[in-house]
Amino acid sequence: MGLKENRFTKTFQEEQFPELKAQLIAAAGFDVALNIEWETLFEDRFLHLYKDSYPKIYFIPLIEAFKAITADDMGKEALAEGLKEVRITNTQDHHNPKNAYSFVDGILTVDHSPILNADQVENRTEVLTDLLEKNL
Repeated sequence: MGLKENRFTKTFQEEQFPELKAQLIAAAGFDVALNIEWETLFEDRFLHLYKDSYPKIYFIPLIEAFKAITADDMGKEALAEGLKEVRITNTQDHHNPKNAYSFVDGILTVDHSPILNADQVENRTEVLTDLLEKNL
């Protein structure tokens, strides 16, 4: 990552990430381990859009899916016992959530393009919720 990307990441981590992480923890009901590979989440030509797209692509769908899963005690227990880590990365530039999410050995991987289809939050939430319900 260059200076421009490092500046954006630092600003995002200081200004937006703490609230998103707090919402994620509240939705899950426990302190979810996050492994975010920040250096993979960039395409230089889209840097100006990330402030809006990061939450929509990486965090809001997780928060909403966790809320759906933890709507009852059975879901809360299943998530707490089954989810060890959330890994956020972009290694394959997926923009279709059916290809971008996996759940293996307690690790939920979000391998999604940081920009494409950002406004399709509900679609990502549905796919994540379904994936978790099938694997917890």
